[in-house]
Amino acid sequence: MKKLYLLIFASLFACNNATKTIRTPAAVQNAATQTSLIVLGNVQDAGSPHIGCKKECCRELFQNPDDSRKVVSLGVVDPENNRKYLFEATPDMTEQLKILKYYLPENTNEVADGIFLTHAHIGHYTGLMYLGTEALGAANINVFAMPVMNEYLRNNGPWSQLVKNQNISLKTINAGKEISLTSNLSVIPFLVPHRDEYSETVGYKIIGPDKTALFIPDIDKWYKWETNIIDEIKQVDYAFLDAGFFSEKEIDNRDISEIPHPTVLESMQLFEDLPSKEKNKVWFIHMNHTNPMLNPESEQSKLVLSKGYHIARFKELFVL
Repeated sequence: MKKLYLLIFASLFACNNATKTIRTPAAVQNAATQTSLIVLGNVQDAGSPHIGCKKECCRELFQNPDDSRKVVSLGVVDPENNRKYLFEATPDMTEQLKILKYYLPENTNEVADGIFLTHAHIGHYTGLMYLGTEALGAANINVFAMPVMNEYLRNNGPWSQLVKNQNISLKTINAGKEISLTSNLSVIPFLVPHRDEYSETVGYKIIGPDKTALFIPDIDKWYKWETNIIDEIKQVDYAFLDAGFFSEKEIDNRDISEIPHPTVLESMQLFEDLPSKEKNKVWFIHMNHTNPMLNPESEQSKLVLSKGYHIARFKELFVL
């Protein structure tokens, strides 16, 4: 019995010591003072390093993980109305929600006031699992999803259990219909072509008091979309666009036609005639683990920047 007490005491002491090491992320110098968007992740669904990867792009990361490599997600905060929102529920959602909290400390809720989903691929919705009984046991967290995505969550386990237990409250949204969140913030979903095995796929326009952001983390090819991406870029202030692969040469172990995305080289060629003012709006995001743009020092990253575009990086903030 004495040994048991000693073990309990030691574990409590260890937990207290571990707690002391938790710090506010270094990149978060000040809380947001205006309606703002924060990059909470820029990597493709399966993260970096990637499961089963034996390539050089992953080898060192298995030994020395890069904490900035989080699955694609955006956070939005409205300090005036004390509201915060999350775009995508990723496998990295636990840390992403904590980081979002640092940007709006007055909002003491651990979870965002609403979570917007784009589609039913693993990097974009499976973080919802952390809201369930086995984890947070949340209460009625607003989850905004398109009709097919909504039905998928409602009728298929384990997600249906989140609905049944009222961990989440599903809110149906519709393409082209504006959702007013606060006096400073509204969102418009729109359909994009993608592999829609379980749900439709959307991008979002995120509209602030002064600026608007376009968020398209996943799309098959720009030419498959009935909307002209160049026209869309011209109508917004920031365009966060799918950059899954820098070039098709990255993928040598799978048929790339099964996982179509516009390569960054294709996008830059398409956008080549845009004036510098429009190119400056483009922020490439959602990079596969093979994409050398994940490394800010790579020649590919330098090339993208030299052409007048940007690469979205972890914890970058954009005033809306």
